[in-house]
Amino acid sequence: MSRTRIHNLSISLDGYVAGEVQSLETPMGHAGERLHEWMFATSFGARLVGAPTGSAGVDDAMARWHEPGIGAEIMGAGKFGPPGWQDDADWRGWWGSEPPFHTSVIVLTHRPRAPIEMAGGTTFHFLDASPAEALDVARRAAGGLDVRIGGGATVAREFIAAGLVDHIHLVQVPIVLGRGALLWDGLEGLEHSYDIDVVSTSSGVTHLTFTRRSSE
Repeated sequence: MSRTRIHNLSISLDGYVAGEVQSLETPMGHAGERLHEWMFATSFGARLVGAPTGSAGVDDAMARWHEPGIGAEIMGAGKFGPPGWQDDADWRGWWGSEPPFHTSVIVLTHRPRAPIEMAGGTTFHFLDASPAEALDVARRAAGGLDVRIGGGATVAREFIAAGLVDHIHLVQVPIVLGRGALLWDGLEGLEHSYDIDVVSTSSGVTHLTFTRRSSE
């Protein structure tokens, strides 16, 4: 069976993966781009934002695991658009005409709409479903490949709490946000279900990789 994976989920020292208040002008709230500066500085991240070049090294190598073997992604409504995007029939996501996913993307929302087919192989499907139900749909779309849980915090937390995530790659960024979207609420004892590897890099971030134990 395919695995369920989280990659490149940046988190502050106090456990937030986004700040307040998220809007069209400030997608990550008061955090701005501070949680993701480490990634945009890499060759992998530079390509995503159209920058001419970026660094190689450990951060780049870790970031690149985001893509291989992925056949579908699941994301929350808050990742697809700013608050209120459901009222805009023309909203097609943050990523322009050719999003970087190149797979089916399941967008979890209480207000489903017709699928949106984009250039480059991305099709957004809008679904009102539980984590387990959404994962079943995504696995069928993935065709035997892995499913990536793309965030945000609520979706990642719900899938982890349901025991549905096999691999979690968090990037702890040395900033304190104080408020925003928390990851860890309700996940006490998570460390008992996963083997954890830690790699710190010269950029100042720490990569934490959680791999579900085979006995789970």
